[in-house]
Amino acid sequence: MTFPIQENSPIRHRDPLPAACDTVVIGGGIIGVMTARALAKKGQRVVLCEKGLVAGEQSSRNWGWIRQQGRDPAELPIMMESLGLWKDLAAELGDALGFRQTGVLYLANKEADMAGFQSWLDSVAGSGVDSRMISANEVAGLVPSSQAGWAGGLWTASDARAEPWVAVPMLAALATRDGVVIREHCAVRCLDLSAGRVAGVVTEAGRIACDQVVVAAGSWSRLFLGAHGVRIPQLSVRCTVAATEALPDLFQGSAVDSHFAFRRREDGGYTLAPGDHQNFWIGPDALREFGTYWPLLKRTFGQTSLQPMAPRGYPDAWSMPRWLKGDVETPFERMRILNPPPDKRALERLRTRFAEAFPQIGKPRLAATWAGMIETMPDIVPVIDRTDKVPGLVIATGLCGHGFGIGPGMGRVIASMVLGEEIGHDMRRFRLSRFTDGSKLVPGPSL
Repeated sequence: MTFPIQENSPIRHRDPLPAACDTVVIGGGIIGVMTARALAKKGQRVVLCEKGLVAGEQSSRNWGWIRQQGRDPAELPIMMESLGLWKDLAAELGDALGFRQTGVLYLANKEADMAGFQSWLDSVAGSGVDSRMISANEVAGLVPSSQAGWAGGLWTASDARAEPWVAVPMLAALATRDGVVIREHCAVRCLDLSAGRVAGVVTEAGRIACDQVVVAAGSWSRLFLGAHGVRIPQLSVRCTVAATEALPDLFQGSAVDSHFAFRRREDGGYTLAPGDHQNFWIGPDALREFGTYWPLLKRTFGQTSLQPMAPRGYPDAWSMPRWLKGDVETPFERMRILNPPPDKRALERLRTRFAEAFPQIGKPRLAATWAGMIETMPDIVPVIDRTDKVPGLVIATGLCGHGFGIGPGMGRVIASMVLGEEIGHDMRRFRLSRFTDGSKLVPGPSL
């Protein structure tokens, strides 16, 4: 098993580009893949362009959680729809997808943590989600081999997990079967506009005429949109992840406390990640958005390590050009896959935290380590919306590390938005105009 998809992984999708289609989707992460498939199943001619490889960035680097628990109340109904779609996909694709409803457990290191769990539970009362508060004794029953002494927890038995580096490529293959044209190593250089609206896209392999474009480009979305006069206050943080070698069965599901997260994998190991640490590189976009992000920064400052300069070639690097032209090589071609190095000190703290919770195992041996750049928004909820500045353009970005689990449901929602259909969910929380219409930004749950 490969953790995660790397730049030297094989190219699987080389479909020839048509001269025209109905919709072009930019980005081969789970949001782009599931949007493209949902559109194709509705009869649309869809082309998905990925500058690198399908799931090459955050969609194969995430924790592999499929959770309702801890969701923003506006996201929860879409996530509940998504869970049903995951079940359908598992029935269609079988065990290879890695989908397992083994539950998600939030663990309280102290009694004060329980108040935060209860506050979230109160905020989603009446939603129908099966989340519930559990006692220290119940936690000990779920994770009997731990010596961490957790004070209690929040437990959602219906939540699930899957292997992201396996699942997303499988979903892409399913999308091609349903008629989606996918082309890897094919960056979209810029939009082709006529009278201010979308008339197509210019890729490194040529132009595609289309009426609709969905930008689901993850950490690269801000750079692409900004070059077309569309500003989104999106930034990115680096999060480090590790995969252990095979270990005894400690807990079949996914769990996190104030310090670290762990998830059982199909190969018998655990995926580990810091629950209290992330890295943030400062660049020109970060400075512009300081005021927008201040409410969130106050809440997460102790968990964020600030770095003075974004590395060359990263979306917010100081040397990054902010313009795009169809006849000039773009930053998207120069960096096919954004592959930040993991934080070595965070990895060592992670092994120590694990050993403290499970002293009978000690510091686990790591089979692989990696990091990913998570695109985030100042209120921790995405932008899923059209923009009046560019008719025909749909924005689907800023999933804040929550995209893997909600991907199937959000793909259906975005497809309905593209087609002008009734979406079936209240989308006001995700509107682009919340950043400019004077609304007070209310950060979502940090659970």
